[in-house]
Amino acid sequence: MPTVFDIPPIEVQDELILLRKDLDEKIPHKEFDNNLLIASWNIRAFGNLTRKWKSGDKDSPKRDLHALLCIAEIIRRFDVIAIQEVKANIRALRDTLKILGNDWSMILTDVNRGDAGNGERMAYIFDTRRVKLSGLACELVVPNEWSDKINQISLEEQFVRSPYAVSFRTNNQTFILVTLHILYGDSANDRIDELKGIAEWLADWATNINAYHQNLIALGDFNIDKRGDLLNETFLSTGLFVPPELQNEEVTRSIFDETKYYDQIAWFNGLDGKPKLSLKFLRGGNYDFMEKVLTNRDITKRRFSFLISDHYPLWAEFKL
Repeated sequence: MPTVFDIPPIEVQDELILLRKDLDEKIPHKEFDNNLLIASWNIRAFGNLTRKWKSGDKDSPKRDLHALLCIAEIIRRFDVIAIQEVKANIRALRDTLKILGNDWSMILTDVNRGDAGNGERMAYIFDTRRVKLSGLACELVVPNEWSDKINQISLEEQFVRSPYAVSFRTNNQTFILVTLHILYGDSANDRIDELKGIAEWLADWATNINAYHQNLIALGDFNIDKRGDLLNETFLSTGLFVPPELQNEEVTRSIFDETKYYDQIAWFNGLDGKPKLSLKFLRGGNYDFMEKVLTNRDITKRRFSFLISDHYPLWAEFKL
């Protein structure tokens, strides 16, 4: 049985060369002590792995070593990346760390229990040459006293998948990433309470001078259906800011439907009494991998999504 340490078949090697070239053209390069590259990626059902170079029709899961090498090559381009849909079985995640090498590390939550939690974890993968953990790791829990602010949310109805906050430090600057994966539910209304709860939580944190730090960046799968809909307006109502570059219609989120607006990267921008992020935003976008990976396979888009993902990674570059 092959492993990630084996030499890939020649066609996989050739594809990786082309993938690296495309990434070089579309993702900013890491510049020592000058920039910071943060990303978010919902990697569909990122759990177990079939240790073959090419999985077959009867193999489960479909994700194989070829697909994992492509995923790792994309992750490698960022300093820290928040991953959603990490499953209880973390074989693929562990093998990704092996591919990336000893300079990379991860931190993740335990599994979200209950049917709605879908057996998922939240995770961060980061390049230790560029960023370090700075001490804080926590899950967001809504205070019971906020039930009058946020409709039904209380200690009796917590977030389905608890948002996960971790602090990092780079070039003498501390920042806190808060990753989330909002409940999809049966309709848009099912998502409003969670988005309200998280927005209120972050606003309260940002204005608390005794908090660990006020440099907050929220990122993840917000399950916002389309640009400018009620969920988007609800989430931004407390002063969170999404840069215009990430609201551009060309920055698509889903491989199935370019109108979807699921994934976001947002922060406070110094308005309405909220602190301004000390990191200066330079640019951002997605990475469209559809025509760059698994190009020698005749497969449906659905099967492709279980090999790579149904979401594109979303990224932002900041000046230090």
